[in-house]
Amino acid sequence: MPTISLKFDSAVITPLASASGNDTVHLTLTLGGGDQESRPPAPSAVVPRGPLADLMQADLLHPGNELTFYQRRANRRGRAVVTAEGQLIVDGHASPFPSPSKAAEAVTGNVINGWTLWHLPDGRTLADLRRTLQQQQES
Repeated sequence: MPTISLKFDSAVITPLASASGNDTVHLTLTLGGGDQESRPPAPSAVVPRGPLADLMQADLLHPGNELTFYQRRANRRGRAVVTAEGQLIVDGHASPFPSPSKAAEAVTGNVINGWTLWHLPDGRTLADLRRTLQQQQES
């Protein structure tokens, strides 16, 4: 049976060690040969696709951006992270979601407008970012 060996840089281990039981930690695994001299091929540039792609290409939204929401009446919170592919990884869900609304629906259990629900840390919504992009394109 083959043996799998995983080697982590200390820059990876430190955030893992400080993560709480409720944190979602995402790791990317690149497979390579056992030869220490060999280098994995350089990763190709990831081009965002889907509904968030325009915002990302306009440099208004970035991979790793954290989005949150809080619905006071339902006492419900959500947290998602933007991927380089333009999808959202929602806490508690293994697969990324292709749109803000699908990500919001996964948390709330209801069909809901994710563009107005998800907020950046500075308070702007994804709908605000779309308006900014539209204004930039018109000028």
